[in-house]
Amino acid sequence: QVRLVESGGGSVEAGGSLTLSCAASETFAHKYCMAWLRQPPGKELEGVANIDADGSRYDADSVKGRFTVSEDSAENTFYLHMTQLKPEDTGMYYCAAGSCSITGGIASITPTSRGPGTRVSVSS
Repeated sequence: QVRLVESGGGSVEAGGSLTLSCAASETFAHKYCMAWLRQPPGKELEGVANIDADGSRYDADSVKGRFTVSEDSAENTFYLHMTQLKPEDTGMYYCAAGSCSITGGIASITPTSRGPGTRVSVSS
């Protein structure tokens, strides 16, 4: 079972940027769908963005044009580059590995593993 550890969270002002990293214990490219999930305070977990094992990508409507996922397969690291941050982006961000599917235009992941999370706080 792949182990995942997120880093890079912090506090920023609205309009700022952060890059989250997810270090994996093994190679994930072409093996797992890698996804970023988040849980805003008092709300349910939601998908943010992913790269599937076949290379296809998904971004939630709420982050399109602002967030980008990338991966460094040599370093077994998965990234979430976040720009134009808004207060509603505040929450715990998790990296997950597993299998992804899209229903009604919304992606979801059945995770094999998920990291402990990193907190992002965006002030207005």
